[in-house]
Amino acid sequence: MDKEQLHTFISDSHGNESNICQIYAIRDGETVYDDCWHGFKTMDAMNVNSVTKGVMALLAGIALDKGYIRSVDQRVMDFYPDYTVKRGEKTIYDVTIKHLLKMTAPYKYKSEPWTKVCTSQDWTLAVLDLLGGRKGITGEFKYATLGIQILAGAITNATGMKCIDFANEYLFSPLGLPERIPHGDGSKEDQFDFFMNKNPRKYEWYTDPQGSVTAGWGLCMSAKDMATIGELVLNNGIYDGKRIISEEYISEMLTPRQKLGERMGYMNYGYLWYKPFDDREVYAAIGDSGNIIYINREKDISVGITGTFKPRIFDRVEFIETRVIPALKAQ
Repeated sequence: MDKEQLHTFISDSHGNESNICQIYAIRDGETVYDDCWHGFKTMDAMNVNSVTKGVMALLAGIALDKGYIRSVDQRVMDFYPDYTVKRGEKTIYDVTIKHLLKMTAPYKYKSEPWTKVCTSQDWTLAVLDLLGGRKGITGEFKYATLGIQILAGAITNATGMKCIDFANEYLFSPLGLPERIPHGDGSKEDQFDFFMNKNPRKYEWYTDPQGSVTAGWGLCMSAKDMATIGELVLNNGIYDGKRIISEEYISEMLTPRQKLGERMGYMNYGYLWYKPFDDREVYAAIGDSGNIIYINREKDISVGITGTFKPRIFDRVEFIETRVIPALKAQ
């Protein structure tokens, strides 16, 4: 299957590939694939859902490199000196930045209380109220989209900059990518539209009423943006000859910390990034609806894919390896 056949395959798809809007691939530093569907253009953006978490891991690394965060073992409460801890809550004092990055932080809920948090005036404080619990820190993996809000708040409090401004200055701009603007606080209807609308979005990032970014979702990027970020990771923190993030942190971020279960495809998990295979140098930042940053060190390739909302699509690793990469060879 060559590029033209791949374009037709996606255009004619009624299955998992039918929602793909953009594919962009970089190999050996050169653009080798750039294609769009559903009226999208290369520079259009899309809410990439949980790929946002992968970007947050990079921002944490930059904050560490610059000394704003002393260590991943620094306690979360160090960054919230004015927060009033709930009476009787002790576990919260033991939670570290690393627990947030590994998804092993404990929370006082069975399922994420989206409505409670997303209708509050300060989403970060609302999530902090849920952190901790009587079981203590067990090391159990607990995928918590809302929990990453605490990491964004820690970066903001440590740097004195809004997380979106920190991202623009130290990540997006150095990569030559457009700066993001705050989406602004929205109603329930607006939040629903942000997930479901199938039209291109601005270069924006969803924010709560305080102007804090939604750290677990809501960053809008193009497939080109994602492939470029993938290129940064592929090159151990260097982009266009400039050091953006330390090699030490990139290595730490990608090192497997957890072996995930069936629901997560038995992948390995580092700091908010996945390692799909035990024995291969392939890594990914993955979001719902098939949004993905895929990097393959063996082939020196980075791929970004965006997709509109479509339930029950988790990752496109197999699609990239069986359809996209072979199409590049066929050129």
